[in-house]
Amino acid sequence: MRGLTDKSFVVPSAYTKSSLFLVTLDLSNNLLNSPVVFHWFYNFSANLQRLSLTNNLLEGPIPNGFGKVMNSLNFLELGYNKLRGEIPASLRFLYQLQYLFLEENYLEGDINELRLTNLSQLKYLDLSDNSLSLNFATTWTPPFQLVSLGLASCKLGPSFPTWLQTESKLWFLDISDAGIDDFVPDWFWKKLKFINRMNMSYNSLKGSIPNLTMKFLWDEGPIPTAMILNSNKLEGVIPTFLSQAQALDLLGNKFSDLNTLLCRDRVTKGMITLDLSNNQITGQLPECWEHLSSLVFLDLRNNKLSRKIPQSMGTLVNLEALVLRNNEFIGELPLTLKKCSKLALLDVSKNLLSGPVPFWIAENMQQLKILSLRVNHFFGSVLVHLCYLSQIQVLDLSKNNLSGEIPTCFRNFTTLLERRAIPREIERKRKFSTQDADSQIYDSYLLLAWKTQDHEFWNPENLLKSIDLSSNSLTGEVPKEIGYLLGLLSLNLSRNNFYGKIPSEIGNLSSLEFLDLSRNNFSGNIPSTFPNIDSLGVLDLSNNNLSGRISWGRHFETF
Repeated sequence: MRGLTDKSFVVPSAYTKSSLFLVTLDLSNNLLNSPVVFHWFYNFSANLQRLSLTNNLLEGPIPNGFGKVMNSLNFLELGYNKLRGEIPASLRFLYQLQYLFLEENYLEGDINELRLTNLSQLKYLDLSDNSLSLNFATTWTPPFQLVSLGLASCKLGPSFPTWLQTESKLWFLDISDAGIDDFVPDWFWKKLKFINRMNMSYNSLKGSIPNLTMKFLWDEGPIPTAMILNSNKLEGVIPTFLSQAQALDLLGNKFSDLNTLLCRDRVTKGMITLDLSNNQITGQLPECWEHLSSLVFLDLRNNKLSRKIPQSMGTLVNLEALVLRNNEFIGELPLTLKKCSKLALLDVSKNLLSGPVPFWIAENMQQLKILSLRVNHFFGSVLVHLCYLSQIQVLDLSKNNLSGEIPTCFRNFTTLLERRAIPREIERKRKFSTQDADSQIYDSYLLLAWKTQDHEFWNPENLLKSIDLSSNSLTGEVPKEIGYLLGLLSLNLSRNNFYGKIPSEIGNLSSLEFLDLSRNNFSGNIPSTFPNIDSLGVLDLSNNNLSGRISWGRHFETF
């Protein structure tokens, strides 16, 4: 049933009587608002087994007597509403309940073991994203064996929940952002062989992960195996057994070594996404990436990696995103990377890389949407070959030693010809739903100089279009073809040696929000077309040889 509101429940008594033997009632994804509808369900209390009200607009409390009256239920789904107050104690009378979903509401209060004592049939429990505190005795043994448990953003800590030790059938576990500030006991890691999807991110988990010699017992299925441990305080080596996960996210910890993960005999070849960014991994990357040839996403940014990028990274032929930003890599980009022809995002910014911009980037990586080589020591001209990158949306070559002129063929950037959305900065907080099998496997992040400051953008290929060639030694006149890239939101050509007139065609870039042409040798009048750029928030033409003034116009009256 769809499109229902509270008024839909003013029904004749004859209809109610005819529904006395109703077993399943699904009213999810409607516009129900009043908690009064709960009392309407009492008409079916004798036989109703499955009730779903998820994704409505329900407000107020769950009625106190709901559990006593509806005790035939084995499936109750109230998630994604606006329910408030405490979870009624009467829910403990739902003796047959196997599925309880209350996630994404405004429920609050404490939950102790007495609330759950009678729910011995419970298999699926999701209380995520409420203001709930779970206070269980350290000796408590749950009466149920859960298959799926979601307690994200509930308060479990500060101690690690010892009652999980008796849960031997868990397949899905989400205790992210749960206020846990403790060491993870060894018995927990041994349980991972049964868990298919685990999220313990955004806690303060401590200690190291033991290098267990175990094989996961997951059945192959449509949901990828995911181990999400980002934003904790875990340290030491990354054990080999974690390579069995298809998605492994260890971002924001204190891991210092990945050789054990990559180079041991037991390394499996099914991993799709690997995020080791923001750790303390030092030294040279090992030459054994052939073990991870199925990788689609690899993020090693913000570590202390040094020396040359390994040749064996060229075996990652399925890679779509490679992020090596903010390390200490030296030398040229390895020629073997040209085999990574599926790359859509290549970010090697803020390193010590040198040499000319490789011609094979454009010839072999024509799916590239994002190319960031900023803050390195690349030299030579801006290759005409880059014009082959027809899908490019973000091109950042700033703060290098590039010379020569801007090729006129930049107009071949066909994706930049289209107008698109305004960028937004989004804070990542990865969550998995117990019922969402299509969760995105990875998120991408890009560091850009945006409106004079560095900002990190989430999935920028969906939102952002930018060219940044600033802080090089580029020369010549800026080609008028730049003005054909109507989708551009940011254009930075500052701190170069450009001369001549500023092309009037730049005034065609009506979506432009940021334009910096400062510290060049431009001369002549400021183009009269600039007032056509309605969205412009930052304009810097300083330190040139320009004359005249900006014509008053719609948006420029605010400058």
